[in-house]
Amino acid sequence: MEQMNGLVDAVIDAAAEHGLWAPHDTIVVAVSGGPDSVALLRVLHEISLNRTPLTLVCAHVNHGFRAESRQEAEFVRKLAMELGIAFEMAEFDIPDYIKKSGLGAQEAARKKRYEFLIDTAKQYGAVSVALAHHADDQAETVLMRLLRGSGLSGLAGMRWKRTEKKVELIRPFLRINKTALIELCQSHGFPYAEDASNRQVKYKRNAVRLEVLPFLERYNGKLNQSLTQLAEIVGAEDEFMEAATAKCFQELVRSSKGEYAFDRASFAPVASALQRRLIKLILNYLSADHPVFDFNKIEAVRRGALQDHPTSWSLDLGGGLTCMRQYDTILFSSKPPQQQASYTYRLSLPESQLNLSEIGKVLTMTVLERESFLVQGEGSGKMSAWFDARELVFPLTIRSRLPGDIIKVMGLKGSKKVKDIYIDDKIPSSERSLIPLVCDGVGNIVWIPGIRRSIHAAVGRQTQDVLLLTLEEATGEGS
Repeated sequence: MEQMNGLVDAVIDAAAEHGLWAPHDTIVVAVSGGPDSVALLRVLHEISLNRTPLTLVCAHVNHGFRAESRQEAEFVRKLAMELGIAFEMAEFDIPDYIKKSGLGAQEAARKKRYEFLIDTAKQYGAVSVALAHHADDQAETVLMRLLRGSGLSGLAGMRWKRTEKKVELIRPFLRINKTALIELCQSHGFPYAEDASNRQVKYKRNAVRLEVLPFLERYNGKLNQSLTQLAEIVGAEDEFMEAATAKCFQELVRSSKGEYAFDRASFAPVASALQRRLIKLILNYLSADHPVFDFNKIEAVRRGALQDHPTSWSLDLGGGLTCMRQYDTILFSSKPPQQQASYTYRLSLPESQLNLSEIGKVLTMTVLERESFLVQGEGSGKMSAWFDARELVFPLTIRSRLPGDIIKVMGLKGSKKVKDIYIDDKIPSSERSLIPLVCDGVGNIVWIPGIRRSIHAAVGRQTQDVLLLTLEEATGEGS
């Protein structure tokens, strides 16, 4: 009984430290039938009877991999009945699911198992699912991620608790070694099942446990302890960095219509560790299916944001995500880069309106007497241009940009390429396709809304009628 009390005390301390449960919580306990999960059910049952009132539900999954699976399911059912605990079981044909899904054996089994556990928790109104992962599992996890080249978050290993689909997954045994769990079962005569597949090195985790760890322990006899301590230390530091990244995101990042952006000037002074985490956080927000973003992609974005030249570029990050630099702005998007819509419209009647549906804008043309223009036109406060109506050649053409377009800019001798004007004004490439060009009846570009107007048909002392052109965003209320 002393050994049971020792484990109970250790689990209660961990639960208090990490907030794993509160009195009267309902907890689904995942029980495979092995010594780890049997010990977990026994310890939580002891806690629920004598320490903290808890309602337990025993949940078992028959994956259909082995001939012994049915016997193990019956063993777990009888154990739950012996303890007076509700029992739920799911049976899956995982080999068949592997064929249909294309997933590996362990990944497929894990996916179906977690789906069942979370569904069971919701069925019983449970706040959490207790998993029997222990210190040895944690050491294996950290080593596997280290071999994979993981960052700080990966080296934190499995967390004491995390939320999945509004249900907490808790791991009360993360500081307890497997030997202690086996000794508990054996000293108290608690039967358990042995899974022969745990000895098959064809599974990567088994190979790490049976081959890699024993080899490394020749150089460090307390390697498991070192790895679990690493996970504890890194986990705390990772939580600190997560909070710092969230604060950095709030201060630097702008979001609009599913896009995220920040200014290069505000990003550059941030510590490189936070820069990488900020980029990763933005990509995680954009991605619905949470793809894995490797170091090289994140570093490509970070270095591209910091370099002086080029000031415009686009990176395909996979999974439908792109990152673009538009001069001093770094823009992340889950939408493909906007292709320029090709369009051409004619406009010739005074006081008429043209809907440019391709770019979501409305162009309005109004003819004013000079006196009315002095009162109304100059005070419009809209993206507008004024022309001498009698000097302007009609009909007007409103069109998308074409290669080689030039404009005779007011105040500048000769002509200038529209492309060069956009570059000089640092107009982001993604916004250029949203700017229409207004041409007169002989093809001269007379106005680039919001950018430049030409020398043609300038309003002067001799002007009697003024043509007012206004470009606005299209709305449901009209213009």
